[in-house]
Order: sequence, then C-alpha cells, then structure tokens
Amino acid sequence: MRKWTNYLFPVIIIFILISFGFGFNTKKVEVPESLRVNGPTEVLYPEHKTILKMPLVAPPFLGTSYNGFKEALAFKESQGNYFTTNAFGYLGKYQFGIGTLELLGVYNATRFLNDPILQEKVFHTNLSRNKWILRKDIKRFVGKVINGQEITESGILAAAHLAGAGNVKKYLRSMGTMNVSDSFGTGIDYYIKKFSGYDVSHVTPKRNPRI
Repeated sequence: MRKWTNYLFPVIIIFILISFGFGFNTKKVEVPESLRVNGPTEVLYPEHKTILKMPLVAPPFLGTSYNGFKEALAFKESQGNYFTTNAFGYLGKYQFGIGTLELLGVYNATRFLNDPILQEKVFHTNLSRNKWILRKDIKRFVGKVINGQEITESGILAAAHLAGAGNVKKYLRSMGTMNVSDSFGTGIDYYIKKFSGYDVSHVTPKRNPRI
C-alpha cells in the first residue's frame, strides 16, 4: 500500500499544478509596433539655464515693519550673522563698536558676541538713545527732501546707527552738504534712502538708556 502511495502522490501534485495553470507556455508574445524599441532613445537637455525674472524673497517677508527694519539693517551690517567681527573690530549682527557697548552698559565683548538676545536688547536700546538725541531733527526734517530723497524717521535712525547721531545732525542741518561716509565709503544719504519708510514709531526715545 505504501509503495502505491509513493507513486501516486507526485502524480496528484502535478495534476493540481496543471489545473491552476502552472505550466510552460511556448507561444511567442507579439509586442505592438508602437511599443517596440528599435534603438537608443534620444534624450534632450535644455540648451539654456532657467532665468527667474522675479527676485526670490526669503521667508518670512517682513515688509516695512520694525522687524523688517532690523533685519534689513542687520543684513547691510553683517548679513545677519550674530557671531561675526569685521576688520575694524565691530561686533555681532548689528556691528557695534566697543565704545558704544560700554556707553550702553555692556563691558564684556565676548559675552556680547555670543549672546544673540543681548545683541537684540543693545540694538533696541541704542535705537532709543539715537531717537532721543535726534528727536528735534526728526520733528523738523521728516517729510522734507534733501539731495532728492524724502527724509523719514527710519532713514534718520538707520543713518545714526551706521554713521553716528552727530553726523546725521550735521547732514540734516546742512541740507545734505556735510555728507560723512562710513569706513567702507558709504555716505549718510545712501543710508537715509536705503532704509526709508519703515515703521519705527513704537520705539520710545530715552535719554542715556542702559542695559
């Protein structure tokens, strides 16, 4: 009985496999003419680089807000780098000199350079100080045109940050004839134009503020 089982079992397995369609198909499959590949496919590459007609704006877009003013000024100074020092020894994102830092109550340059929060506080404090020094000039000259540029409060404060409040006073009161340049040769008139029209109205003028 066991001998017949040994012969019969493989036959049953083969019969089951054939019934489910497992087998060899020797019939040649025809490929439609439209799908046949008769040679290498030619790949076309663009002959010219894509040129964007509109400039890219890095998010977030801050517009003419106070934060927009800060970031625009920081980009001009250091490309927004908190941890940089330039060839003249100016420090941080907004490029403060040692003398200005000490005037505002900061005496440790290393700590300042490695503390972004402190740098933001120093920037705002110095802005309040410059706004106090230039309060009369802001009231007198905002809206007037000097050297073809309308004077705005933000333009005055940006120029004061970059060239000193005293030099901005001289520029305004001389109607633009005393146009002092910074260490890189950029004049006050450039700063007044570059940073005009930002909203810095909420900055409170303070006399001799300190951190």
